[in-house]
Amino acid sequence: MAEPIDVSDQVASSGEHRRRGGRSANRRGKQTGIAQMPWQVPVNADIPTEPMDGDGMQAIHEGAMRILEDVGIWFLNDEAKAHLRKAGCLVDDDGDRVRMGRDFVMEMVAKAPASFDITPRNPERKITIGGNRMVFGNVSSPPSCADLERGRRPGDRESFRDLVKLSQSFNCIHFMGGYPVEPLDIHPGVRHLDCLHDKLTLTDKVMHAYCLGSERVEDVMEMVRIAGGLSHDEFDAAPRMYTNINSSSPLKHDWPMLDGAMRLARRGQPVIVTPFTLAGAMAPVTIAGAVCQSVAEALAAVALLQFIRPGLPVGYGSFTSNVDMKSGAPAFGTPEYMRATQMSGQMARFYGLPLRASNACVANAPDNQSTWESAFSLWACVSSGVNMVYHAAGWLEGGLCASYEKFVMDCEMLQQVIHYMQPMTVSADDLAIDAITEVGPTGHFFGTEHTQARYETAFYAPFLSDWRNHDAWLDAGADWTPRRATGIWKQMLGEFEPPPMDDAIRDELGAFVERRKREGGAPTDF
Repeated sequence: MAEPIDVSDQVASSGEHRRRGGRSANRRGKQTGIAQMPWQVPVNADIPTEPMDGDGMQAIHEGAMRILEDVGIWFLNDEAKAHLRKAGCLVDDDGDRVRMGRDFVMEMVAKAPASFDITPRNPERKITIGGNRMVFGNVSSPPSCADLERGRRPGDRESFRDLVKLSQSFNCIHFMGGYPVEPLDIHPGVRHLDCLHDKLTLTDKVMHAYCLGSERVEDVMEMVRIAGGLSHDEFDAAPRMYTNINSSSPLKHDWPMLDGAMRLARRGQPVIVTPFTLAGAMAPVTIAGAVCQSVAEALAAVALLQFIRPGLPVGYGSFTSNVDMKSGAPAFGTPEYMRATQMSGQMARFYGLPLRASNACVANAPDNQSTWESAFSLWACVSSGVNMVYHAAGWLEGGLCASYEKFVMDCEMLQQVIHYMQPMTVSADDLAIDAITEVGPTGHFFGTEHTQARYETAFYAPFLSDWRNHDAWLDAGADWTPRRATGIWKQMLGEFEPPPMDDAIRDELGAFVERRKREGGAPTDF
């Protein structure tokens, strides 16, 4: 086992009284010098793209109901099966298969809210999941990371902290996903303690818990509660964090995911249910079949959670794409991914559930391929009415690598998406008839009063794109986009200051981490 990280200087004296930290946390850390848009939760007012007509949606629904009623979903968790047996579902006596009637499923799904808020330790970072709101989170869970200067390498705590700092620094990142890279230099038994301590002290955004064992989930909930300066009742009274669980497609929900989801459900914390249905591998090769299976797997877990905690905030996660049929490798940012996401958006609205999807790509470097695959993935999210975009910044290699440069490049695209979604107005001032009259057929608009009053804020201003002409670009060093991105992430890390946290809360959080390490952390197979 690796040596535990020494946090003794963060341990509070036993008699020190804990103070609430939300108010001091309202002050944000130092803003970086790059020109980025202010923090905002964007509203996507566009009409979603809908590839299916009403008959197509009904066919997907009917197929999902047939899977749930006749084929069944395998729940590899005795507690979950006990709940579903109590609910009247058909649970195999000698196995894990559960079949549930459509009336029960639809009754349970109808209990879920169409939208909900999550409030982190800084109330100014509250986000809304659902409706026409759209929020973005950092890349999550890759085992490796890379940048142009140090190359590709296994994840470690230093790189983990770097990427957490970037997640805090960019205003277009609204929530923290899982670990932006796995810090493999920390033993798995205590990794969650060090990682959540870093995330809670280096950021003030919404937190995530992995469902990878009972102890980990309980520890994370307690750390989020402490960081927010909340009593247990206050924590349980409203969403303060969330988890995402994946089904083990095809047709299975495994023990740790269900255990963690049920633990959060009992305390009223949101759960996003995301089947991992790759067409041709873990799902039918047809996109309609893959989406149908995904819907069935998601609704099965949603029904369980609503039976345990009626009205629990939940979301339907779409992670349906295709594989390369030559190698079996996942493919993202494909036409199939776009259509599957749009179809999933239709089904999410059909069931009244918020939708989660991802900014995914399979490129091995922050190159043109990574850009077009991410651009297509992001447009799939925008055009589908996605509410929560996972892996929005930094994802490479199908999720196996977190790239510093790709993180910056993605944030440029996220800002452009947010700017695109700004409300359009057509007032008399916007129409500018007087300015058109003034200029007439032979003049130009550069010098008009109308332009002079608006030119500084009229258009989107990038922090990464280079709009200079070729000669000016050459004179400036002729840096391609990834190299410019290197300069930006280095600047942001150099300027980073963590958001404020009450000293007593910081001490209590450190004391909890130290105590849980002394107790051995979470059990592992190592």
